[in-house]
Amino acid sequence: MAGTELDERDASIVRRSWRSRALRIGVGSILLLGVAGCAHRGGDIAYNPSNFGKPDIAAVPVVTADRRLGTGDIVTIHVFKVDSLSGDQAIDSAGRINLPLVGHVQAAGRTTAELESALVEQLGTRYLADPKIAVTLKTAVTPTVTVDGSVQQPGLYPVQTNTSLIQTIAMAHGTADGANPKRVVVFRKINGQRMAAAFDLTTIRGGHDPDPPIYADDVVVVDGSATSQAFKSVLQSLPVVSLFRPF
Repeated sequence: MAGTELDERDASIVRRSWRSRALRIGVGSILLLGVAGCAHRGGDIAYNPSNFGKPDIAAVPVVTADRRLGTGDIVTIHVFKVDSLSGDQAIDSAGRINLPLVGHVQAAGRTTAELESALVEQLGTRYLADPKIAVTLKTAVTPTVTVDGSVQQPGLYPVQTNTSLIQTIAMAHGTADGANPKRVVVFRKINGQRMAAAFDLTTIRGGHDPDPPIYADDVVVVDGSATSQAFKSVLQSLPVVSLFRPF
């Protein structure tokens, strides 16, 4: 009888031990699911594909109003009724132009409209009353990359050799509120076909994934609340693949 009671007591202890273990496993699973829910990569585009290579030879840079000026570009500056301050200016290796009276002015990274505003402020503060200035891009030399989606300043930015994804996002002044840094898509034309690959900024910054190179004519889109519906539709329409593929 004593042996039977001992066996039942042992069995009860084992059952309680298994229930406790199952409870711990269940709670752990819920926590893991919660973490996974916060880490939202999502989408069907392959992450960090090993064969996401160099693009086709870039075409002549596209000149648009939101294009950022870069080293080597030539701008024409026209100061109304002041011919001595007007003329063509080449942006030097430091990203500046050298205007009489004003001296060196940062031009690279700005649009022509932003450069106009900077010149109006500097000339108007010290030399001219209510200056009228027009800046146009005469020769586009620097290749560009398009940065769109949930970034602080979407637009076209000059891209140099050895520019990385992290550097490209930094040129757009970083991600915006509501951005999803775990889902950044790079569109690239390779062998005449438009390709796409996804990257996770958090794992790149943490050193877990390499920081991929970005090339001229690439389009970088950061997912998030500010991403346009047009890009969202494209991202959602891409098929499930193990490697990047044309679309």
